[in-house]
Amino acid sequence: MIDNGGMATVLLGGDVMLGRGMDQILPHPGDPALRERYVDDARTYVELAEDANGAFARPVDFRAPWGAALPFLARADVRLINLETAITSDGTFAPAKGIHYRMHPDNVPVLTVIAPVVCALANNHVLDFGVHGLTDTVDTLDAAGIQHAGAGADLDGARAPARAELYDGRRVVIVSVAAGSSGVPEYWAARRDRPGLWRIGEDPSIAAADEVAESVSAATRERDIAIVSIHWGPNWGYRVTPSERRFAHRLIEAGVDVVHGHSAHHPRPIEIYRGKPILYGCGDVVDDYEGIHGYERYRTNLRLLFLVSVDSEVELRMIPLRMRRMRLEPAGDDESRWLCETIAHISRGFDTRVVARPGELPVVYRFAAR
Repeated sequence: MIDNGGMATVLLGGDVMLGRGMDQILPHPGDPALRERYVDDARTYVELAEDANGAFARPVDFRAPWGAALPFLARADVRLINLETAITSDGTFAPAKGIHYRMHPDNVPVLTVIAPVVCALANNHVLDFGVHGLTDTVDTLDAAGIQHAGAGADLDGARAPARAELYDGRRVVIVSVAAGSSGVPEYWAARRDRPGLWRIGEDPSIAAADEVAESVSAATRERDIAIVSIHWGPNWGYRVTPSERRFAHRLIEAGVDVVHGHSAHHPRPIEIYRGKPILYGCGDVVDDYEGIHGYERYRTNLRLLFLVSVDSEVELRMIPLRMRRMRLEPAGDDESRWLCETIAHISRGFDTRVVARPGELPVVYRFAAR
């Protein structure tokens, strides 16, 4: 455990998509077969990345995809990511889905190298290979000693929180939920007698927020840090719906310390509400989208990590990175500036400002309520 001078520091990342091309560059690639409209072999995504930025030697070691993020991961007491990939060698593709992600179980060291890490599993890809694939995912994470929340053998298992111990006796308590608006089918919802994930409905509601908050309250004790990780909304766009904002506010009002949103492939607005951060969308962290065209205005090669330090006050810092040759690199000055200006612009309607801290490398920005 890390002593951060009395502060607990949690690193928050968005979608970590270790299937398809990412799985193919790791030491134990699985079956590359896909059933996508235009691509039937996962190695195609590696070729697209090489076409965009040059060839690279592979297989890569398990630390390679994290690249420049590793020093920042090391600063945190706990790392929380949305693991948007089934960990399985099963070949049964879930029906009526256009995209399927799976990583071979022997590649799980790509996660253990950043331990202690907690994986949010309530998302629209964890059941890409059915119940068998979900079972493989949970079993593999358990065998590797990786904490997870949001999916399980039944509803109680899906609702069970992850708990990470801190050096001072406090804990970080994390629950993971998903809304249908992110593409999660209703039949993926866990039931008392059915495996699945914690699905809160098509759109987040006040009733769902109260239910989630009640679960968090039952799992926390005094001075614990409570985080709700939620997969919601479409893949593209900065808009935050009124229902999303009401849901997030209700959680904070009920005592949740951080709302960790994800689903869009790029960052969305940030709000500091009652002194607590709401990240409406953290964007992607690791994926195989390099070389894919069509959404250039979002600059999808640029990534953000968020360091949240929690004590009597909450401090939120943003770390800009970029994906190149399927590994994270420090963002350039112009890229960091664009990220800062974009987040500042889209967060203005949430009465939140971005404050640059010169002299920190790479550039780090702090957020504060107006």
